[in-house]
Amino acid sequence: MQARFVFYGSLWDFLPKARRHRPVTVEFRAPQTVKHLVEALGVPHPEVARIEKDGQPVPWSHQVQEGEEFHVYPFLPGEAWPYAHAPRFVADGHLGRLVAYLRLLGFDTLYDPDWDDPHLAQLAAAEERILLTRDQGLLKRNQVKMGYWLRSLQPAKQLEEVARYFALARWARPFHRCARCNEPLVDVPREAVADQVPPYIWRTHTRFRRCPACGRVYWPGSHVARLQVLFRQVLEGSS
Repeated sequence: MQARFVFYGSLWDFLPKARRHRPVTVEFRAPQTVKHLVEALGVPHPEVARIEKDGQPVPWSHQVQEGEEFHVYPFLPGEAWPYAHAPRFVADGHLGRLVAYLRLLGFDTLYDPDWDDPHLAQLAAAEERILLTRDQGLLKRNQVKMGYWLRSLQPAKQLEEVARYFALARWARPFHRCARCNEPLVDVPREAVADQVPPYIWRTHTRFRRCPACGRVYWPGSHVARLQVLFRQVLEGSS
């Protein structure tokens, strides 16, 4: 038996170059769901917004029949998270710098380099978190409902991808969360950190924040100015 699939937009990233921009014909013997065939072609289900046959949507459980043609569409920017509250994330073990960026932008992002794939998928499902990964196979796990495969290997570019795809500008609260612990920061009196920061910093700064979990102290130094430039560029591109 044969069926045809037409993929659009960002879903081409999962296909070999020879299969992009044109219908893809799939041969199969035993009955198969449309989900199985789409993922067999390399496209993880969390990045698919909808599948249509003859202009009508079909569910993932649809049993594919001989000669059917399906049109598979990606999410447009902002569509993958349609809710009114800020998204929460969980990231796999190769994305430590991206995790720090997301936390510093104010987003609740769980991360532990020792977590394995089953735990990441279970955590994403149980807490309704978006799973961020460079592992396409991890996104194909049935438990994963929301997720994104990062195209770039560079953390700053990865941040741009995530911010644009999920339209993060509307929820960003830069420098309100600990990059190390993921906890919201609290303002502390200048006198309370006199013995926790370099003397020059204490003399020249008046505003400090502390992580209630790890005790790390933050202040608006030169590193903040550099991050502000990056975050401004990222958020302007995701508005």
